[in-house]
Amino acid sequence: MKIALAQIQSVPGNVEANLRKHLGFIKRAANEASSMIIFPELSLTGYEPTLARELAFGEDDPRLNIFQQLSDHYRMVIGVGVPTQQEAGVCISLLLFQPMAARQVYSKKYLHQDEEAYFVSGQNFASLLVNGRKVAFAICYELSILEHTDEAMAQGAEIYLASVAKSASGVANVHQRLATIARENAIPVLMVNNVGPADDFVGAGNSATWNKQGELTAQLGLEEDLLFARF
Repeated sequence: MKIALAQIQSVPGNVEANLRKHLGFIKRAANEASSMIIFPELSLTGYEPTLARELAFGEDDPRLNIFQQLSDHYRMVIGVGVPTQQEAGVCISLLLFQPMAARQVYSKKYLHQDEEAYFVSGQNFASLLVNGRKVAFAICYELSILEHTDEAMAQGAEIYLASVAKSASGVANVHQRLATIARENAIPVLMVNNVGPADDFVGAGNSATWNKQGELTAQLGLEEDLLFARF
């Protein structure tokens, strides 16, 4: 199985432009025979909390159908970061499109205090079965919550994948935490970050992967690019 991490620079608030970027990355990943591609936190709108309410998607928004079509065509799981409108409010979500199957919504359960004015806690799940492997997800701040990681491991996660939006100082801390998760749980860990302006910070990229020993095995820089991990 090959997983592609799409380190993109989203255009703040411009869904149409970001959609085009996503499609380009998906096609590149398909050309490399990827089984899955995952984008950064809120990738389709950019990480823009103040705009999230007006940009929020319903889970069945027809603008998202193209991702299902590409998932079916390429036989690839596609994970896109979007704000979703739920009954209780707007959630930070990762929409997961699976070949010939219903889309799954993984919403951020543990919010940073800075996000609580704009978002509500959502429902998520322990893992998704991809090519016979259990892939556990975390959206940014969740990776720092021990209960979140423990639940994923208790459910038999075999790969841990974090979708984040972090500045240079934030991503340094994330790297340390993810290396610890990999080492303590003997599980490969992957992280995809954004690049470029977002909210009140600049995304620092440095998307990366760690092996079961917690050793850094691959890392991007500060430019838009794809990082591949094979299992």
